[in-house]
Amino acid sequence: MVIYSGKSVFGGIAIGKLYVYTKDDSMVKRVHIDDPEAEIERYHKAKEVAIEQLGELYEKALKEVGEDGAGVFEAHQMMLEDGDYIDSVENIIRTQEVNAEYAVAQTGDSFAQMFLDMEDEYFKGRAADMHDISERVIGVLSGKGNGGIQATEPVIVVADDLAPSETVQMDKDLILSFVTVHGSANSHTSILAKTMNIPAMIGCEIPLDDSVNGKIAVVDGFEGKVYVEPDEETMAAKKKIYDEELEKKALLERLKGKDNVTLDGQHINLYANIGNTKDLGLVMKNDAGGIGLFRSEFIYLGSDHYPTESEQFEIYKTVAQTLAGKKVIIRTLDIGADKQADYFELPKEENPAMGLRAIRICLTRPEVFKTQLRAILRASAFGKIAIMFPMIISLWEVKEIKKVVEEVKAELDEEGLNYDKNIELGIMIETPAAVMVADELAKEVDFFSVGTNDLTQYTLAIDRQNDSLEKFYDSHHPAILKMLKMIVDAAHRNGAWAGICGELGADLSLTKEFLAMGYDELSVSPGRILPIRKVVLETNVSEYRESKET
Repeated sequence: MVIYSGKSVFGGIAIGKLYVYTKDDSMVKRVHIDDPEAEIERYHKAKEVAIEQLGELYEKALKEVGEDGAGVFEAHQMMLEDGDYIDSVENIIRTQEVNAEYAVAQTGDSFAQMFLDMEDEYFKGRAADMHDISERVIGVLSGKGNGGIQATEPVIVVADDLAPSETVQMDKDLILSFVTVHGSANSHTSILAKTMNIPAMIGCEIPLDDSVNGKIAVVDGFEGKVYVEPDEETMAAKKKIYDEELEKKALLERLKGKDNVTLDGQHINLYANIGNTKDLGLVMKNDAGGIGLFRSEFIYLGSDHYPTESEQFEIYKTVAQTLAGKKVIIRTLDIGADKQADYFELPKEENPAMGLRAIRICLTRPEVFKTQLRAILRASAFGKIAIMFPMIISLWEVKEIKKVVEEVKAELDEEGLNYDKNIELGIMIETPAAVMVADELAKEVDFFSVGTNDLTQYTLAIDRQNDSLEKFYDSHHPAILKMLKMIVDAAHRNGAWAGICGELGADLSLTKEFLAMGYDELSVSPGRILPIRKVVLETNVSEYRESKET
């Protein structure tokens, strides 16, 4: 038995044969051409074919991993249409009189290196995307088909790294787990693995040759280890954990339709976070009580223009009608920082995480803000919609928001358009400033929803996407937990309710703590609803509080 260690990006146990996946890394040759303009036309035709392929991958990914996981392929389409990328390819073909394959390869390498040289870990992760889109265009130019897994039974895929397009093209019925030598916890592939519920590891120094290919192995995503040719004792122990996990999933299915009530009668709402209407199937499948976070920014990020009132209205209306009376909380536009839409023409910033983003954009571009508010309010006539505003730091922002909402309501009244006159308004608490003035803020709104991702980042002064700071990043830091208690207490003192919509809400080790704090709602990814419900149903909050005091 040989054991290899790595970093787990999704827990679980996988047992099966190892399959070493290698790419076709044949060298792109530099070839002199006599007609650069004809070669540029050849490049553009290949680019359009690549964009069509990405569109097909997007549709396939939607069915398999949902909107959030599929979004990478829309991003890749936009990257292929990027003016700087196109200009670079054309310039190399013209000035060096070389073939399109070589020009695309050179551009891909240059852009990837540019991302790798950046300090921000998120942008470092985009280097793999540049290689992926460039290899796709080169594949079209050279007439090569798409790769895949050549196996007749489910396998554990091991590779140097995996591009999102490779993981989606693979037959999911043949994949038990992903293990890569390189890769980032914030890479699109890691996100896809999590969405697909496949045990996955990165940073594993496993050899990519015949010394492991085809051999029986166990991937322990809980420990972050791969056991190649495990001994009988190890295999038996891991098989027991595997069987227990299967049993847990079967038991969770039986919890559908049950109320989220603790043993001592405390109720909590369990809602789902989604990014698009295509995620609604997952909401229904996992028995969510409503939608606690509809990320409306994806409507903007998936468009090449400012979405019109009509376009947004149809989307919000569809969500409201599909949920049939269940609450739908729509977060207003939250772009900026790592979420950019070119047509907004946002300025380059030294520190975008603390720059022009979210509500700051809305309050400085009232025409954009009002268009979205009109669409949401009109859609509220078709279901139970609430509006949530992100990145709040002060009381004047809330008062200014309410002023704009009243202006939009007056416009709709004048036009004779229906909307929910008593629509709930809430804010996201994701800055320490908002925590410290929570009492004042709660007097102005109907609810709070805590964005724990940014709240943790801003409180600890740590970039949550910087892997090199992982040892310093503590989402359970006492300061964070104290803030969470301060937030819910302030809301309740002033007649508002409070929920959590950040990743911490899905942390099962804190579910009892959130119940004890008195949170009214947890909004998580759809697949986490039933595991949290299980903890809720098994908890006696009074006894838990007493046990903490003793």
